[in-house]
Amino acid sequence: MNRLILTATLLALASPALADGDPEKGEKVFRKCQACHAVGEGASNKVGPELNGIVGRPAGSIGDFKYSSGMQEAAAGGLVWTPEHIAEFLTKPKDFVKGTKMTFAGLRKDDEREDVIAYLSTFK
Repeated sequence: MNRLILTATLLALASPALADGDPEKGEKVFRKCQACHAVGEGASNKVGPELNGIVGRPAGSIGDFKYSSGMQEAAAGGLVWTPEHIAEFLTKPKDFVKGTKMTFAGLRKDDEREDVIAYLSTFK
């Protein structure tokens, strides 16, 4: 029981830096992503996988989506989409996951990444 409390406390303290984002602003920034990704009720895969529940999800785990070899390797290596990993990926996807088929150049502004992560966090 003490381990459970300790784990919950550590998880709560681990991500406040990226929890500062604004979901409403993130929704606007996410428009850059909508050509390839969907979120919300009824979301389905497009060119990229649907992103409901992405925060905390293991990489490459949407069963009916064909991931690039680079993303498959990252998944096999244990990549989990924590807010920190999402932020790194969104900075420059091709640098974070070599061989990804995501062609998006990235979000250069810290606040845009934080806002998108806050927005994505609202979809379970």
